[in-house]
Amino acid sequence: MKRRVIIGALAMFLLRVDVATAAGPPLTYVVLGDSTAAGVGGTYELGIAIATERSLAARHTVTMTNLAVSGARMSHVRRRQLPVAASLRPDLVLLSAGANDVTHLTPLPRMRADLRAIVQALTAANPNVRIVVTGAPDMGSPPRIPRILRGIAAWRTVQANRMFRAEAASQGLIFAPIADVTGPLFRHDPSLFAADRFHPNDRGYATWIPVLNEALATALSSNSDLGMRAD
Repeated sequence: MKRRVIIGALAMFLLRVDVATAAGPPLTYVVLGDSTAAGVGGTYELGIAIATERSLAARHTVTMTNLAVSGARMSHVRRRQLPVAASLRPDLVLLSAGANDVTHLTPLPRMRADLRAIVQALTAANPNVRIVVTGAPDMGSPPRIPRILRGIAAWRTVQANRMFRAEAASQGLIFAPIADVTGPLFRHDPSLFAADRFHPNDRGYATWIPVLNEALATALSSNSDLGMRAD
């Protein structure tokens, strides 16, 4: 597999375009979200964007564009990342966001409205697009969260992910249960966090990758029209 990386400034974020050449049909893959998708806390090349691209490249020639920005909430994804994403008419989208909405107490109806707007715009750009959403990781687990607030953060995570899961079911999205699968690991092993005691490190992100790869594979297997865009 050959890879080509293009990095350039676009608007308020660093645009990363990565092309993985392999035998297989072309796949336009866009990553949206927050610091988790941007790889903060770990090595970008070992983070979830590149790792999922590598997995996808086993069967596709992948052009991956990562629009994620540290600190982004769902409203930021909608306003700042979505216009570029829609212009790319992606076949597959990974939306890794929700953590900052949990910690900033974004009302669930507002999160739901942002998610619906994101899905609507991506679907308008390519009716065959497949979308994977992670929801929020377990925000009760980072050591940097004051102990007295961890219960509230954990409860907010559950509430947010209940919304994400319901929207995924009703809109034909794929929900990747990051909090459910990896939350217990982070709670029992603080060494999975970076030095900032908030973001995952390389070992922490490595626990996410199988969950995401499975969700992305499920998304692709459920779309027989992949790559057949209406012009």
